Amino acid sequence: MSAGIKSNGAPDLAMLRMDDGAVAAAMFTTNLFAAAPVQISRDHLHNSRGHANVLILNSGCANAATGPHGYADAQAIGDSVAQECGCAPDAVLMNSTGIIGKRLPLANIAKCIAPLSQSCVDGNAEPFARAMMTTDTRLKMSTRLVAAAPHGAGNASVQNVKNTTNPAQIRVTGVAKGAGMIHPNMATMIAVITTDAALEPHELDAMLRVAVEQSFHRISIDGDTSTNDSVFAFATAQRGVAADHGELQRAFCEVARDLARMIVCDGEGFTRAFEVRVRGAASAADALDVARTAATSLLVRCAITGGDPNWGRLLAAAGRSGAKVDPERVSLRVGDVVLFQDGQPAITKKEIAAAEFAKSNVIVEFNLGLGEHEDFFISSGMTEEYVKLNSEYST
Repeated sequence: MSAGIKSNGAPDLAMLRMDDGAVAAAMFTTNLFAAAPVQISRDHLHNSRGHANVLILNSGCANAATGPHGYADAQAIGDSVAQECGCAPDAVLMNSTGIIGKRLPLANIAKCIAPLSQSCVDGNAEPFARAMMTTDTRLKMSTRLVAAAPHGAGNASVQNVKNTTNPAQIRVTGVAKGAGMIHPNMATMIAVITTDAALEPHELDAMLRVAVEQSFHRISIDGDTSTNDSVFAFATAQRGVAADHGELQRAFCEVARDLARMIVCDGEGFTRAFEVRVRGAASAADALDVARTAATSLLVRCAITGGDPNWGRLLAAAGRSGAKVDPERVSLRVGDVVLFQDGQPAITKKEIAAAEFAKSNVIVEFNLGLGEHEDFFISSGMTEEYVKLNSEYST
């Protein structure tokens, strides 16, 4: 619902209730100016030893860099939610997203907590996802179903479907917000991944960390991270059947990757997505370094924006990445078009390369020819609209 945090009256307050309790895990921003709700959620998650009953989020105001008053505001909201939902204060997790340095309208939010709690509806994540949005232009939601593993057998399968009432299937559903200040080690995004599987706190935490490393830590829109970035995960054990942990992990990863790609494709001023895939690296770190350096290069991203087949910028990025790179062994292609190999340019017509750079999803692939390690990184073009939006964001 709207608590009047956003000036346009759009929904800006969301609640997720798990009345029977849930195992909880989260990963938070590494920014030293972590917002008050992030600090409180970290403490609550630690104190509860990985359990929660409620998650409350607001958009339109980050409640970051607001000093002791902002911290007290967040605590007051958490205490009020706990009282309304009949749980311990440590069972409430929270976060905020929006402009840094402004305090929340505490009185407005306080009036909304009871009706918000009472209006929670089973099985409908869309209003929750919509209330998280700031500069987002579209909802970001994803679901996978994992077949139950009979008697612990490891033959479960993952399906990409929207709805089911099959009690033998376990659901993994994720929602997210994010369109700017996106970069690894958390970004200006909030994501929530839920499952009705039964997991122990350490199992859910490990599953979340693997999924985040393969998704949200492989995207960038502008190289910035923020003060409120968080990914939450909850496991309610409501389904009452066992899941193969390998298949459940795969579902978590797929949902997280879906959400990560949605964030990039909704980036502020977005024109086209850009994925750098690296194979043949001497080490895992080298593969990631080359992929990340090329995908986050401002010059490369400007070329992507203009559909300009200036592949020399890609090679230059790989060469300065700090990874082990042998120019005589590197091959570079975009789509199916080879651009560079055997230490020299490939014979390729410029218009054919330009057509690949002009696609809505540009796939660049390096083969370093030095080993068996691989990785990827996803980014987007750098557009005039992005600069315009962020030069006027607070005004």
